[in-house]
Amino acid sequence: MAFRGKVGWVIALPFAINLVANLLFMPFFSGLRNVPLAAVNILIVWGTIIWMMIAVWKHYRWVAVAQVPYFVWVSLATVLQLSITAMNWGRP
Repeated sequence: MAFRGKVGWVIALPFAINLVANLLFMPFFSGLRNVPLAAVNILIVWGTIIWMMIAVWKHYRWVAVAQVPYFVWVSLATVLQLSITAMNWGRP
């Protein structure tokens, strides 16, 4: 919709960043086995969800409300990832 001019880039940008960050999580965590980088990545995913919900609220409230289960799921995943990162901190 952003390419067709139906929504502004202010709304589309957090969705795009979220998509890219989601696609990079597994390569960071499993492929590179870089737990700290995966923790930063999941924080970016978590933050972009909040950004998406705020950016879209005024225009499409139902889209913002539909993000709530996704936000809860990523919040749980973020706590898990940060716990894994903390437990492995300083290990080779």
